[in-house]
Amino acid sequence: MNAGPVDLHLHTNRSDGVYAPRELLDKVAGFGLRTVAIVDHDEVSAIPEAVEYAKKLGIEIIPGIELSVIFGGYDLHLLGYCFDYENAELLHYLHLFRSERVKRAEKIVDKLSDLGMPISLEAVLERAGQGSVGRPHIASVLVDDGFVFSFQEAFDKYLATGKPAYVDKYKMDVVTALNLIKNAGGLCSVAHPGIQVSESELMDLVKLGIDAIEVVHPKHSDEQTRFYRKVASENGLLQTGGSDFHGGPKGEDALGRFTVDYEVVLQMKALVGCGL
Repeated sequence: MNAGPVDLHLHTNRSDGVYAPRELLDKVAGFGLRTVAIVDHDEVSAIPEAVEYAKKLGIEIIPGIELSVIFGGYDLHLLGYCFDYENAELLHYLHLFRSERVKRAEKIVDKLSDLGMPISLEAVLERAGQGSVGRPHIASVLVDDGFVFSFQEAFDKYLATGKPAYVDKYKMDVVTALNLIKNAGGLCSVAHPGIQVSESELMDLVKLGIDAIEVVHPKHSDEQTRFYRKVASENGLLQTGGSDFHGGPKGEDALGRFTVDYEVVLQMKALVGCGL
């Protein structure tokens, strides 16, 4: 058992993180974290590599994912943990997500071309590598090709929601996502509710059968953290949390600062069994 602080919200370059799985785990080890979850967006391809490398470092990996879903007409992120990442139904949906992400990237590239910034889709896909392509890869190419000075400028001017090159991404409905994770033997936590979920919506999610709330997150205020702890306690839900670490332009300073106790992992194991 790896007692000590736990980070249940890390991203690799298989989605919109900067670091490859091994690089990320080297950083994790440097902060003394012995149990972590990789929760790439709509993607599980980092998990097998991470599991093997983690054994050499004495780190326990909790299989995870961050799914983009629709709830009440609004965007929501749902964290899945402790599921079978080789589950056929799950992999079918993730293949669909991947193909839809490529279509989205192509539409964004077309919009940028219309705006006088002709970047190459091939360059974007090359930047994504083995991972799911997303706006961060497009932003990086815009910087490389000299159309913007920084990653943040690319988002602020062109790629963020409502900006000229924005294209909405494919999402599944929340009930489908909940069933997908639970049918694969896992449990579900509402990601960073302080960012995108109202109090009434959170209670609706409780009724739908979520297992946990992400209580600890860099963008939660102390007041929000206390509130989510109260809601979780009153409804018998697990209290997850982590740094939402991406690295690079999205920040390097959260790792090691936003954690939960190992007791949360023990509760997960009691509920569904997990940890590799």
